[in-house]
Order: sequence, then structure tokens, then C-alpha cells
Amino acid sequence: MFTGLVEELGKVKQIARGAKSVRLTVSGSKVLTDVKLGDSIAVNGTCLTVVDFSSDWFTADVMPETVDRTALAELKTGDTVNLERTLRVGDRLGGHIVSGHIDGVGLILTKEQNDNAVIVKIGAGPEVMRYIINKGSIAIDGTSLTVVDSGPDWFTVSLIPHTSALTTVGLKPAGKQVNLEADIIGKYVEKLLGLKPDSKPSDRITLGFLEQHGFAL
Repeated sequence: MFTGLVEELGKVKQIARGAKSVRLTVSGSKVLTDVKLGDSIAVNGTCLTVVDFSSDWFTADVMPETVDRTALAELKTGDTVNLERTLRVGDRLGGHIVSGHIDGVGLILTKEQNDNAVIVKIGAGPEVMRYIINKGSIAIDGTSLTVVDSGPDWFTVSLIPHTSALTTVGLKPAGKQVNLEADIIGKYVEKLLGLKPDSKPSDRITLGFLEQHGFAL
């Protein structure tokens, strides 16, 4: 479990590609101060397991499922990545609940300066957009951000200078891919209410159902 508050920027030192998998070696410092084998580190918002490390780098295996469903597949040696350690019990939850399980890959469509902020427009598919609400939370490359506006297949977020300078969302130009993770609370609500697009009307909780069972007047 993560919070979406990026601790530091790392660099991809080495990429070993298998037939369908990838082994990443990433430089870091802060996230490695208390690291142990088997620990989880979010790399651009993707929860990966540390399989080897030293004082200034760690290695993680990326299985085919993760390669297929995230923007990690387009990483190159020298690329900058967001890094965050897992949340410790008792820590402040400064962002929002982030699982490190990517829902889809988005595309940076535009970036526009607005006084001290940068408005970033992200194109996304229905697997992400159905969870997007204005002023709701979204993790972009593992960075906890607030949705400003949205349309059928896009949404915008606003970056303060600190976020622009210290995360990949601020550093990547238009045309680059980003990992997207929607708010996990929305997914559970969707599941409990039977609101998935492929669910049958009889499976959904309606106002009539609530009235019939005494939950609404």
C-alpha cells in the first residue's frame, strides 16, 4: 500500500529483457535506506518486489502481465522514474490510498501553463474513465493528484511547481505514456453496487431495491 507521495526520482540503470518479461535495475537513495529483499517499491506507480539491491540501486522483476498492462514496457536506460516505499502503519496519509496495481495506460495530450500551475490533459480508456470524477483522486505514474476536469476519454490535473519539478508527470512531455490507477474506493463501490458495464440490471442495487428492503423511504 502506498500514498502517492513520490519520495524521490530514480534512474533506470539497466534493462534486461526476456521473451515477455523485464528485469529492471533502478538507482535510488532515500528508498534504499531501510530496504530488505522482498520489500515493495512503487516504480512509476507500479508495485514491484526488490530481488537484489546495494546502497544506491535495486533490481526488480517485471512479469509479462505487468509489462502488458503498464507503461514500464517503454522504459529505456537513463529514463527517470518515480519511487515510493510502502506506507508504514502510523504514517500520515498525505495523498490517497494507492495499491500500486495499474488500471490502464494513459497518454499526455497537452501541458499548459496557468500562472504557477501546469494543467496536464491525459487521454485514457474506459477502464479508467469510469472511475474519474471531478475533484476525485487519481494516481498518475504513482503520483497522487486531484482531477480538475474531465470528458468522455480525457481528464485534467493541475501541478504545483514542486510536483512539476519532482515527479515524472511534470517532466514528461506531451505524447508520453503514463501509468494510471483509479481510486480503489470507487472500484469497491462499483463492485458492491453491481455497477460494472457488463452487469445485469437484476444484479444492481436500485432505489426500488433499497425501498423494498427498508433502506430508503
